[in-house]
Amino acid sequence: MKKFKKVATSAFAVAMAASMLVGCGKTTDGADEAVDNGTGATEASKDDASADDATETKASAEGGSVYMLNFKPETDEAWQELAKTYTDETGVEVTVLTAADGQYATTLQSEMAKDEAPTIFNIGNATAAQTWDDYTYDLKDSEIYKHLTDKSLAITYNDKIAGVANCYESYGIIYNKAIIESYGKLDGAKVKSADEITSLDTLEAVATDINDRVDEVNDQLAEDGSDYQITEAFASAGLDDSSSWRFSGHLANMPLYYEFKDAGLEDLTAGEAEIKGTYLDNYKRVWDMYVNTSAADPKTLNSGSLSAEAEFGMGEAVFYQNGDWEFSALTNEENGYLVAADDMGMMPIYFGVDDANEGLCVGTENHWAVNAKTGDANVQASLDFLNWVITSDEGRDAIVNTMGLSAPFDTFTGDYASKNVFAQDSAALMSAGKTSVAWSFNATPNVDDWRADLVSALTAYTDGSGDWDGVKSAFVDGWAEQWKLAEEAAE
Repeated sequence: MKKFKKVATSAFAVAMAASMLVGCGKTTDGADEAVDNGTGATEASKDDASADDATETKASAEGGSVYMLNFKPETDEAWQELAKTYTDETGVEVTVLTAADGQYATTLQSEMAKDEAPTIFNIGNATAAQTWDDYTYDLKDSEIYKHLTDKSLAITYNDKIAGVANCYESYGIIYNKAIIESYGKLDGAKVKSADEITSLDTLEAVATDINDRVDEVNDQLAEDGSDYQITEAFASAGLDDSSSWRFSGHLANMPLYYEFKDAGLEDLTAGEAEIKGTYLDNYKRVWDMYVNTSAADPKTLNSGSLSAEAEFGMGEAVFYQNGDWEFSALTNEENGYLVAADDMGMMPIYFGVDDANEGLCVGTENHWAVNAKTGDANVQASLDFLNWVITSDEGRDAIVNTMGLSAPFDTFTGDYASKNVFAQDSAALMSAGKTSVAWSFNATPNVDDWRADLVSALTAYTDGSGDWDGVKSAFVDGWAEQWKLAEEAAE
């Protein structure tokens, strides 16, 4: 997607909706404690996992069935086909019901009140995990959790793994590796390749040097036979409505994430009523780098006349902050862009805090949860089915090629790795043990109003009509004001 979904009002609205669901559930007479899943499938190689893995611990699942309440309407057909295939192969009945768009919470509430409740359902965040705490089976010993490449993508609540992410989106700094390699041939170049950029210090030095040596870089590109000709290091940081969300949302996520992390919040997307702005100097440093190493006039950033996507796509810019959803636009032949898929990569938004361990900004609303109250056999049947989905050829093909999703499991390699190079970079960082940065901006109170005030202050600071204190005030004081207003509206 081009933009992330905006939080309609605030974290409080989410909490209110969640509180309406608490206690709304009726189960069969199955035991509250589900069976242990320690006897899971034999692990296949990452490249050769097959449908055989799906038949783990058949004895414990005997008599069980699967009822999955699907979260994503656009994937319904694929899930119906997977359910049929699995039933044909194993004899285990699998039923999939897909909730209408925007109706998942109410559908889940209704279905959980039935005698035949879902055995697999979706939880989006820690608030949902709290709501359904009595129902979520602890997935810590499950195969899907073992295969999860980045354990931060699981939802932990009440000392258990309540949900495991089944897909994700990532954002960071998109870069052109071919241009960086040509730059690396220049005398005095800060790096030889993009692989050497692993910190904000290095990124800042490289971007500044490239921007100061545009003509030299272009001469080297021509000598290397490249069609790229740059005008800037970073693509323009547009502050109009079509682009400002990249900075009032995505870049603003960075100081929020590290502050919430310092506060020891269990859910880094939940937020707090007041923030200190501890890392706003880092935010300023990154923002200044974006502006100072771009060809765009700082006084025109809110004009709406700039297109960072086109600047990067035509090979005029080396770096571009955005997400993995841009891969489709950048590689769409109809757009006429010059950049080749093989020349693109994505690195973290290095922030000068924990660069050595930082991964991309990764998030999702999609986490599989298993209903612990549905009976031992159904729990095991559900665990078996989910493991089959992420290890079988049929399941992996459906996830990657039919549904078009990026899956955070170590089984999605080889033929089943995402074709999206940005998603591949995200997976590689996870596999390397880097910590994905949570979407802490999801906690933004009255998101539209807070962001609008921040963009206004950022625009004034950048065009010289304001100062950084105005940005700090919009960020910190504005947060407290909007949180209070959201809380009052929720009462």
